[in-house]
Amino acid sequence: MASLRRFALKCRECGREYEPAFHNLCEECFGPLEVIYELDGLDLSRDVFSQRIRSLWRYFELLPIVDEKNIFSLGAGFTGLLRSERLGRQLGIRYLYIKEDITNPTHSFKDRPANVAVAKAVEFQLNAVGCASTGNLAAATAAHAARANLPCYIFVPENVEREKLSHALSYGAVLISVLGTYDQANWIASRFAEESNTGIVNINLRPYYVEGSKTIAFEICEQLDWNVPDNVVIPMASGALLTAVGKGFREMRELGLVDSEPRLFGAQPLGCSPIVRAFEEDKERITPVGRPETVAKSLAIGEPGDGVYALRAIRRSGGAAVAASDDEILQAIHDLARLEGLFAEPGGVVSVAVLTRLIEHGFISRDETTVCLVTGSGLKAPHTILNRVAPSIMIEPTGEGLKRVMEVAKVAIS
Repeated sequence: MASLRRFALKCRECGREYEPAFHNLCEECFGPLEVIYELDGLDLSRDVFSQRIRSLWRYFELLPIVDEKNIFSLGAGFTGLLRSERLGRQLGIRYLYIKEDITNPTHSFKDRPANVAVAKAVEFQLNAVGCASTGNLAAATAAHAARANLPCYIFVPENVEREKLSHALSYGAVLISVLGTYDQANWIASRFAEESNTGIVNINLRPYYVEGSKTIAFEICEQLDWNVPDNVVIPMASGALLTAVGKGFREMRELGLVDSEPRLFGAQPLGCSPIVRAFEEDKERITPVGRPETVAKSLAIGEPGDGVYALRAIRRSGGAAVAASDDEILQAIHDLARLEGLFAEPGGVVSVAVLTRLIEHGFISRDETTVCLVTGSGLKAPHTILNRVAPSIMIEPTGEGLKRVMEVAKVAIS
């Protein structure tokens, strides 16, 4: 790897460009900034990546770190792409793949952006890092902060699952639980960022942070032998993941590594689906959800910061945005686990939950290649599925107890 890369920041609204400094908003129009790269000068071929480290840093040239000495890793990225034959047959899809981001170091896709953002904080020589989170980013940021030896401040809404809180606290983070919604926790985190020299990864480090997520697109291309799937189905909360994945496929095409881009499909829970509603109503703006009510707590962001950009990416690709009910989400958890051996949390499996609707509405053909991103492990919210699984069989440690087990086994085999 070369030691230096060339990139800049560009306003998503007015197009003004900036040097890649520690800021996230345009000085002219206050639009959000994103990272752009000088792709023309990059000498990248398909073979270049095959000999590299199996983490997101194999795509170093397309990530916003100036000097490689600031890179560190817990092993995030290059997760599996599983051909899902049994679930595909049940749904009536011939070529279904599951992108297993449940296998990242803290068991969600958030390790990707957290790793890049904390590395950028190291490069900027910031005093501390933190995030506003519905749970998964809290653990990811805290873990990478611990690895980088930086203090970490986590802002979460009061209803985050206990499993996720204990996960983040185990890394030594300072936890601030806000009596309110995620959007209110995000507001407090923003004010804290303004008053301190702290890099809040999804606020003032956001242009760099979101770049980590696009490596999912790079990996899908590589894992499908540089063939682009017809469709990619992506859970949406803030909309940043879908926007980043779309950017990743676009950069692959602009580099000449692939010759097309997939249709992007955004998935949200019905109890918090502001992006879906805007898509269905053919609106350009997002109407916030004041009080999200959904079993998919990690997607309960009522005012999605990247919602408008996710909408643009969906429409540009010819895709759609669809919502699933809590019942459909819980059923998807059960189906994915019993048919494919993958245990996902509600927010991580909403992509699978919307597949039936996408097929029925004609958005996805049964003969197309479809990839569903599964973004969080079921171990983060194991209680949600308890009412969906069979109860345990209680027996005495006797011959009669064994007889009971044998009767159950005969029924299962038949």
